[in-house]
Amino acid sequence: MNIESNKQTRQTIVKLLSNLGSAKEIDQYLKRFSQIDAKRFAVVKVGGAVLREDMDALVSSLAFLQQVGLTPIVIHGAGPQLDEELTAAGIPKQVVDGLRFTGDEALGVVRKVMRRENMNLVDELHAQGVHATSLTTGVFEAEFLDREKYGLVGRVSRVEVEGIEAAIRLGAIPVIASLGVTAGGQYLNINADWAANELVKTLQPYKIVFLTGTGGLLDANGKVIDSINLSTEYDELMRQPWINGGMKVKIEQIKDLLDVLPLTSSVSITRPDELTKELFTHKGSGTLVRMGERVLRFDSWQGVDVDRMRELIESSFGRTLQPDYFEKTVPFRIYVSENYRAAMILTREEGFAYLDKFAVLDEAQGEGLGRAVWHVAREENPKMFWRSRHNNQVNIFYYAESDGCIKQEKWKLFWYGIDDLADIARCAQHTATRPASWID
Repeated sequence: MNIESNKQTRQTIVKLLSNLGSAKEIDQYLKRFSQIDAKRFAVVKVGGAVLREDMDALVSSLAFLQQVGLTPIVIHGAGPQLDEELTAAGIPKQVVDGLRFTGDEALGVVRKVMRRENMNLVDELHAQGVHATSLTTGVFEAEFLDREKYGLVGRVSRVEVEGIEAAIRLGAIPVIASLGVTAGGQYLNINADWAANELVKTLQPYKIVFLTGTGGLLDANGKVIDSINLSTEYDELMRQPWINGGMKVKIEQIKDLLDVLPLTSSVSITRPDELTKELFTHKGSGTLVRMGERVLRFDSWQGVDVDRMRELIESSFGRTLQPDYFEKTVPFRIYVSENYRAAMILTREEGFAYLDKFAVLDEAQGEGLGRAVWHVAREENPKMFWRSRHNNQVNIFYYAESDGCIKQEKWKLFWYGIDDLADIARCAQHTATRPASWID
């Protein structure tokens, strides 16, 4: 991409996303994405329900990505459409171990529906001026899963990338159907999630996006979970009683994927109309799942790489710590991600844990890493207070995580788990008079 093209791309993103996030965020994501090899930007998996119910939003989001010089690789299924067509053809639906048994007659319907849905999406993209290439075959070489048990159902044995690479070189979005062909030329029906997983393992993309109607993974209250750090949250998450069968399988599949991908890769689950917000803003829209980093815990500065900690804090705040900060500050507990990209430093004040510093590098914003560190710290510290400047952008997060807030002249006092008014008053006095740790 030449300099002029880069400039136009940057201007387009800022213009179209100015209502979603800050120019700094947008610029940061653009820089990150533009440094990635084209075929490693993103694999977008689209379910049949999205093709039927959210086609306009899907096409609009994909068109935007192409406008800004990014080429996603799209793979789709067609579950609801297949159910309808098979019923219309008088072919009863047979499910074995969660997979659709596919006989000779059913396979004919599968091929017809897959080609039709694939071309529908490609035609809609063309109608919006988007370059797209239909790939209904030639991507997945397959073998029988168990012909006697499942019929003409396959598993991917090899992914052919030549057609995908050719489309990307021409600036076209590859639109791939989840159909496989054996070495002997036999067509096989392949579960779309399985096909997407094998495609991802081969291409090793930076982003994997699952587009759904729900817009993300839902918690016990039906609210979208905004981020999951598998390194710190997986075991606890899988123990939750509200994790149902389908959701449990989805999380297990995502973990299996991220286990074999670079640590920079991540999975996003969102709605088609929220795709650009999910990709280009820290807050995102949907569920972001990363393998993430382990959170290390210390009770003193011993074992902490103080130089890296200083660099993390100063870079995060854009300010310079006083030279003797680490000598003067007596930590109660320290939590830091293993690559020193997010950290919390707690001291003991007024009988409670006091959050002295909460730092997250710009490059880690939007990954859920800060939230992962916060989650670990909160589990071990049921009572905590802290202060924040009035214009701190993190205050929105603090409001959500605290039980209360008091506005002071220079600071906002936040706390959770502290109920006694006298204790809160002492905390307020402490934050109002606590010396600054920065060189102003």
